[in-house]
Amino acid sequence: MNKAAKDKKWGMIMHLAAFSALLFPLGLVIGPLIVWFFKKDDSRFLYKQGRNAINFQLTILLIAFIITIFSALFRPLVLIAVLVGIAGLIFAGIAATKANNHITYHYPFSLKLIK
Repeated sequence: MNKAAKDKKWGMIMHLAAFSALLFPLGLVIGPLIVWFFKKDDSRFLYKQGRNAINFQLTILLIAFIITIFSALFRPLVLIAVLVGIAGLIFAGIAATKANNHITYHYPFSLKLIK
């Protein structure tokens, strides 16, 4: 497998690692973080993919956490927190598809926590 094909595969895996949240909630961030930690130095493309995935998933986690806190006051917000999580997984799927085409995906409304 050539370098470009490996980069595409690992870039896709970085984004799909967010689906580990289906097994445990913090997997949303920990999954991409683990893959990025081991692959970030392999290429600039992988560094960018991992950074974007982690920044976005941290943003989703932060939004869901804040909404969950406020849901103690207003119960319907729990549903919104769940929808935010689902949206995060949908965008991760879109980003994985883009990475598989060797395109750097920029998530919408993502905080730039890792530069």
